[in-house]
Amino acid sequence: MDDLLLNNNIILNNNNILFELVEKLENIVKDINNNNIINRIKDIIIIMNKLIKDNKKNIELINNDINANNNKQFDDLENNNKNINFNYYNQIKTYDNGKYEGQFKNGKKEGKGIYYFNSGNRYEGDWKNDKREGKGIFYYNNGDKYEGDYKDDKKEGKGIYYYESGNIYEGDWKNDIKEGKGIFYLNDGERYEGDFKSDKIKGKGIYYYYNSDLWGRGRYEGDFKNGKREGKGIFYLDNGDRLEGDWKNDKMEGKGIYYYNNGDRYEGDFKNDRREGCGIYYYDNGEREMGNYLDGQQIGKHVKLHLNGDITSEIFSIN
Repeated sequence: MDDLLLNNNIILNNNNILFELVEKLENIVKDINNNNIINRIKDIIIIMNKLIKDNKKNIELINNDINANNNKQFDDLENNNKNINFNYYNQIKTYDNGKYEGQFKNGKKEGKGIYYFNSGNRYEGDWKNDKREGKGIFYYNNGDKYEGDYKDDKKEGKGIYYYESGNIYEGDWKNDIKEGKGIFYLNDGERYEGDFKSDKIKGKGIYYYYNSDLWGRGRYEGDFKNGKREGKGIFYLDNGDRLEGDWKNDKMEGKGIYYYNNGDRYEGDFKNDRREGCGIYYYDNGEREMGNYLDGQQIGKHVKLHLNGDITSEIFSIN
C-alpha cells in the first residue's frame, strides 16, 4: 500500500510540473514581442532542473523500498530454510560401519534410504531420526532376508524372515526377536502355528509333522516350551491313532491315553514316548487288561477281564 501511495504522489507531482511548463511555454509565445523570452527560458531551465532533482530523489526512494523488500523476502526464505532444513533432501554419506544413500532431515537419516554395511548386510526402507523405522527389507550377508516393520532400529510389528536354508518365519516381532503369534515353515514340509516367546516356540500351538521321530506323519496341538512339546497336548497321527496327555522334552511322559484306530485304547503311564509303568488296555470288544509295561512292552503279571466275567492272568517277560 505504501508503494502505491508513493508512486501516485510521484505521478501527481510530475503532472503539476508539466502543467507549469506548458504555462511557461504559453507565456513565451506571449512575450516574444516584448523581449522577455530570455527570462522565461531561464525559468523553464530552473523548473526542469528541479524536476530532474526530484525524480532522482524519488528513484532513490523507490530503489530503497525495492531493496528493503527483497532483503525481507530473502530473510524470510532463509529463515524458512533453517526451519525445514531442506526437508528430505537426498545425499550420500559414509559412516564408520558403512554407507548411506537416501533422504535426510535436520542432518539425520529420515525418509527413504539404503544403508550398505561394511559386513555385506544391506537395509532398504524407511528411516526416522537416524534409525530404521517403518517398512523395510534387511539383506543379510549369509543369504537370510527380513521384510517387515521396524521401530527404533529394531524389528518390531509384523514381518517375514526368509532363512537361507529355506525355512520361513511369518508373524509378530518385538525388540528384534520373534514374539507373539506366528507361523514357522520348515524346508522339509513341516510347520508350526502358534505362540512365540523370546525367539522360541513357546506357549500354545499346532505343529504339523511330516515325519516325527516315533509317531510318523501327523499334528500335535497343545503346549510348547523352548521349541518342544511340553505340558498338555494331543497328537493326531495320519493313520487315525491319537495320543492325549502329558508331554516333556518333546516326548509323551506322565499320564496319558493312546487311542488306536481299531477302537482299542491304553490308559496309563508313559515314558520317553512309550508305555511304561502301570496301565489298563481297553479292547474294542469291551474286554480289558491291567498290568505293567516297560519300553512299550508288557512285563510281569497281566490280568484280563473277559466279557463273560472270567478273569485270566498271564506272565510276560522281555526277551
